[in-house]
Amino acid sequence: MNDRRDFLKKSIVLAAGVVAANSATAFASSGGFPSGIVYTKANPGKWAKKVGSHAPEVKVDGRKVTLTTKHPMSEKHYIVRHTLVSADGTVLGSKTFYPSDKEAVSTYELPSDHGYKLYATSFCNLHDFWVTEVSVK
Repeated sequence: MNDRRDFLKKSIVLAAGVVAANSATAFASSGGFPSGIVYTKANPGKWAKKVGSHAPEVKVDGRKVTLTTKHPMSEKHYIVRHTLVSADGTVLGSKTFYPSDKEAVSTYELPSDHGYKLYATSFCNLHDFWVTEVSVK
């Protein structure tokens, strides 16, 4: 079981890094996220019935950002990871979850030079990689 968790952790870190590193190129070339790879509320693809329990919700209170994915957590089906990324691809924070966690909630403190656009990610072990874009002041 630990090998599977290690594999999932490393896969998510790699995926988040690739998405973050290539976000500017992907946005410029496609005008949005690639279909079938990244899912959003506006583009849920084959997971249209899963939006409410998979797209991360973002709450901004001053410099504090809270990500919540309203998703059940069980050994067979759970949220693996949250990541908060700035528009320039800087990973501002991340949290890995485990099936034993009661809920998928993470909190981050924004640096003063974070910019205005942020991307919150949520990865489900069964229903892929979800992103919510948010603008902050």
